[in-house]
Amino acid sequence: MTASPPPLIPVHEDAHLLVLDKPAGLLCVPGRGEDKQDCLSARAQQQWPDALIVHRLDMGTSGLVVMARGLEMQRALSAAFADREMHKRYEAIVDGVMPQRDDWSLIDAPLMADWPRRPLQKIDPAGKPSLTRWRALASGPAATHVLLEPLTGRSHQLRVHLLSIGHPILGDALYGDAALQARAPRLLLHARELGFVHPATREPLHFERAAGFAAEFLSGP
Repeated sequence: MTASPPPLIPVHEDAHLLVLDKPAGLLCVPGRGEDKQDCLSARAQQQWPDALIVHRLDMGTSGLVVMARGLEMQRALSAAFADREMHKRYEAIVDGVMPQRDDWSLIDAPLMADWPRRPLQKIDPAGKPSLTRWRALASGPAATHVLLEPLTGRSHQLRVHLLSIGHPILGDALYGDAALQARAPRLLLHARELGFVHPATREPLHFERAAGFAAEFLSGP
């Protein structure tokens, strides 16, 4: 018999919503097949039966996820994401040395599905407008710890945008070659910050959880 996963420890819990810290390698929602039924939403519903998904992180991405408690809150939080009222920041370790500056740099590159290679995405002038701000935090001889702020919410946006400027994320099994994948045991992408106004109480909320993977991967291959 497979052992049950440990209980989720919420970053935040109230009568309306939850904020959880998703581990890397766990789906947000069930996938196809019996082996893909274990996921963050299923685990959450074991503890909070009214928990409903609002947004997703890729399976390989760790970090902060907000879940609604009930349909009314799900609608309110979904609207906040759609209206770009959610403050989101990520951190990643990428290949190569990126310049460290005090201000943010912008990647402006439209994205669309790469249909012959689904679920991959690609940059294409006919794609949807996609914007990502980035700022280097620290560099080693062959890698950079970077802070990322997606201004749009396209599928695989951060991964494809960083690849497009020559700095793919270490451990990326979808967009990286074998050498890049071998440099990390997982995708080194983490949803670090989440901020929004609570739809019910109107209280400003801000959560931050650092990944803790930076230093050991900056020394290079």
